[in-house]
Amino acid sequence: MLGEEFGLFGSLVVLALFGVLGYAGIRIATRSDDPFARYAAGGITCWFMFQSLINLAVVLRLLPIAGVPLPLVSYGGSALIANLLAVGVLLGCARREPDARRVLRRKARHPQPQLTAVVGSRSSTPRGRR
Repeated sequence: MLGEEFGLFGSLVVLALFGVLGYAGIRIATRSDDPFARYAAGGITCWFMFQSLINLAVVLRLLPIAGVPLPLVSYGGSALIANLLAVGVLLGCARREPDARRVLRRKARHPQPQLTAVVGSRSSTPRGRR
């Protein structure tokens, strides 16, 4: 449907985004020193890429319709919730990389000043006068 609505450019953008997701997942899996994070990131990445390839093959009529939704794109409540949970686990694994832990520790030691807005109130002036 995205191909019908957005043409070749839209289809290539979706394929490129899935390529970026696959690259990021493999990168997280290879850089992790924790075995759980490595296996979880690799498994989630394989899950997304396998589902994407099956869906692509169905659209190209290379495989019969299997009912596999396109991750993070196809409509469906339970599949979308499972995919979003998997992305959350993948992000959690990314935070456990050695380089990410070092950056997070450095940010914790040297916090950046946060800008806050101060909104004046009229409570300091008497009610009768303006």
